[in-house]
Amino acid sequence: METVERLIRSTQELLWERGYVGTSPKAIQRAAEAGQGSMYHHFAGKAELAKAAIERSGAELRAAADVQLAGAGTAAERISGYLGRERDVLRGCQVGRLAADPDVVADPELRAPVAETFEWLRTRLAEVVAEGKRTGEFPESLDPERTAATIAAVLQGGYVLARAAGSTEPFELAVQGLVDLLGAK
Repeated sequence: METVERLIRSTQELLWERGYVGTSPKAIQRAAEAGQGSMYHHFAGKAELAKAAIERSGAELRAAADVQLAGAGTAAERISGYLGRERDVLRGCQVGRLAADPDVVADPELRAPVAETFEWLRTRLAEVVAEGKRTGEFPESLDPERTAATIAAVLQGGYVLARAAGSTEPFELAVQGLVDLLGAK
């Protein structure tokens, strides 16, 4: 694996585990097995590397979500598949955790890829819900944008509740409750 790739991957993991402040350039270099010179040859500093790592995490989240959302089945089945896909619930969402990081939120450059990822997710979910309305699977009164925002909020809130409880049960209950509301099997 090339140095740039190791730096980005290591930063992704450290941001997920420690947040922005807890991710020092030294920690990144150790995890990536890269020297200071290599890091600063490829990136102007920690913020630029963090942005690249956040963008990568967002791209990976989008790709994983689209596997279920673009797959076969009814709209409710695809949304249910997305909600039920395997996750490391107690670690939380790799992108969602950054939305709770005050240093990421305070920096427009770091916040932008987080916001763009969630905007993409809400838009993609709204498309699937709208498709379900067109096919008669969902009632005409169901608003795709509000429903998509609810789906994203239930997932992110489920992560928070699970982490607070030290158990996946609150996440599983929230997701199953949403699946029940959407009428997925």
